[in-house]
Amino acid sequence: MDLLNTLVDKGLRRELPTREEALAVLATSDDDVLDVVAAAGKVRRHWFGRRVKLNYLVNLKSGLCPEDCSYCSQRLGSSTGILKYTWLKPEQASQAAAAGLAGGAKRVCLVASGRGPTDRDVDRVAGTIKAIKEQNEGVEVCACLGLLSDGQAERLREAGADAYNHNLNTSESTYGEITTTHTYADRVDTVNKAHAAGLSACSGLIAGMGESDEDLVDVVFSLRALDPDSVPVNFLIPVEGTPLAAEWNLTPQRCLRILAMVRFVCPDIEVRIAGGREVHLRSMQPVALHLANSIFLGDYLTTEGQAGKADLEMIADAGFEVEGADQVTLPEHRVHAGGGCGSHAEAGCGSHEDAGCGSHEGGGVCGTAAAVPAANEPRTDLVAVRRRGAGTDLAPNA
Repeated sequence: MDLLNTLVDKGLRRELPTREEALAVLATSDDDVLDVVAAAGKVRRHWFGRRVKLNYLVNLKSGLCPEDCSYCSQRLGSSTGILKYTWLKPEQASQAAAAGLAGGAKRVCLVASGRGPTDRDVDRVAGTIKAIKEQNEGVEVCACLGLLSDGQAERLREAGADAYNHNLNTSESTYGEITTTHTYADRVDTVNKAHAAGLSACSGLIAGMGESDEDLVDVVFSLRALDPDSVPVNFLIPVEGTPLAAEWNLTPQRCLRILAMVRFVCPDIEVRIAGGREVHLRSMQPVALHLANSIFLGDYLTTEGQAGKADLEMIADAGFEVEGADQVTLPEHRVHAGGGCGSHAEAGCGSHEDAGCGSHEGGGVCGTAAAVPAANEPRTDLVAVRRRGAGTDLAPNA
């Protein structure tokens, strides 16, 4: 297919595809999906080999959010029955992070619900970063706290944060349909603040909210223009009790095409499969590793994920290897350009569900059902509210 040959050539040269080419990837048929994966996989392997970076989420503060993001179980007025708790103490957060690091994660993403941190909140997170780094040499720490005020990114950097995550989520033209309590421009401003402070910027999207192909291409091209070091791709989990609970629009093949399009547009950037992979990719998760070079280990913020052991087995069985703490994530030219996300000391964060960090709210749990639903039917059996790990007395999944 001429289109795929062209996109591979451009990806190896770090050349931006045209919008028409990106749209054409999304428009390919299910019959061609493995050809698309094979082509994008060449670009992924050229820049990242067969390494898979593991990331681990710690939900520092759950629920109680004043924002109205339609995709989020932590939103204002949510009736989803999630865990709700205020700030974890530094030692609690450090203990939670240790589980993920023991499972092979090299990056810890510290997430808190809310519109954005107060200066006191920044002080809290600074103490948590210090506690984690004192106990885990070489760990990467990403903060994900919402909209930043002037000077806060610099303070997080001084406290030892390596990165800041704040997702664009969807296209500028449709953002107001998803959230009304803050704007798309607010999100762009926070990503720029992180960049300016010397933090590695991490920003991504949520697919499956009823958006068009044009919306997906718009947000990915906007992300490319912001030049983050990592781009988390979240797949909406339609959690009961949220306004988007009825939006079951994704198939495994659709998810693979979206990941391929992101890889072609962002060839040398860390592409992370974030919330929703278990729910929408399901048995096709190993195939997606040929497109993305980063995933989350274990549970998400408010929902359960695939067992950590199963994640590690999946990576090995697919012929990939877990990226070590001594390995650099990003290609050399990006590290030397000042992004820094690729070193063991500096990284980007990944996924979060609420107004604060702005990705999607979590993955699902691998469940069982008496009968196998059709590919496009709701899989509510794969969605379970997190009841273990941070904020509970039960051991985490890592």
